[in-house]
Amino acid sequence: MGLTIGVDIGGTKIAAGVVDEEGNILSTHKVPTPGTPEGIVDAIASAVEGARAGHDIVGVGIGAAGYVNRQRSEVYFAPNIHWRNEPLKEKVEARVGLPVVVENDANAAAWGEYKFGAGKGHRNVICITLGTGLGGGIIIGNKLRRGHFGVAAEFGHIRMVPDGLLCGCGSQGCWEQYASGRALVRYAKQRANATPENAEILLGLGNGTPDGIEGKHISMAARQGDRVAVDSYRELARWVGAGLADLASLFDPSAFIVGGGLSDEGELVLGPIRKSYKRWLVGGNWRPVAEVRAAELGNKAGLVGAADLAREPDPIM
Repeated sequence: MGLTIGVDIGGTKIAAGVVDEEGNILSTHKVPTPGTPEGIVDAIASAVEGARAGHDIVGVGIGAAGYVNRQRSEVYFAPNIHWRNEPLKEKVEARVGLPVVVENDANAAAWGEYKFGAGKGHRNVICITLGTGLGGGIIIGNKLRRGHFGVAAEFGHIRMVPDGLLCGCGSQGCWEQYASGRALVRYAKQRANATPENAEILLGLGNGTPDGIEGKHISMAARQGDRVAVDSYRELARWVGAGLADLASLFDPSAFIVGGGLSDEGELVLGPIRKSYKRWLVGGNWRPVAEVRAAELGNKAGLVGAADLAREPDPIM
């Protein structure tokens, strides 16, 4: 169908990129993320116009963090932007004069990985994104499965612990409270506070106190053998693997693709995740076990996936 533009709405910047049918990004344009919903619509249009210069574009795909309806036109609810039943497709189309589809950002990233990244060659994959929170996407039988209302695969809000930690969604015990970047930092701070003698490297990278620990410090310290940093990754992996085992019982994929910022740590996090997944998988010693693979497209996955999904004339249910 030709060239399309994918849009990735980030916390600090909005990126638009022209993408061909092989998943190659031909040009990009970035603008700062405004602080108001209407300002974000204007910024999306500006990014699209900047990226499309010199290209013949047939459509635009937008990856938005939030619940998107089945028709790929409206954001029911976005946690970090005050969008409530926001007709995003209609507003952006009016500004750019191109067909627009709106997709959940984790779905878009999952599709990008399935089509052009770590999922190539697989028909049935489950993707999870381990970042500040936990998102995901479901591809079964080569189709992106959005669910009846369009809001499937909100894996981060599966309740793993009844009456557990309070989540930003208002529920308690959600998976992302135990398996995410925020959770990793919490584990490290708790352990460093309890046994500072095992966190000398980690504490030294911050300001000398547990409160100064950041995600980047945990990665650096773990690679230097800091016990608290390594144990924090193991705790994170324990929860990730347990959740993947539950998803295997539901979907029986051939592969899990782990993306998001934490996947950049490679085997530091993936090795323990595989071990935990096998530990909690029902019948794991006697059944085929899905691969657990690192995502390959990095922060380009959402933009590439959204652009490719703009080529789909109807929702892939």
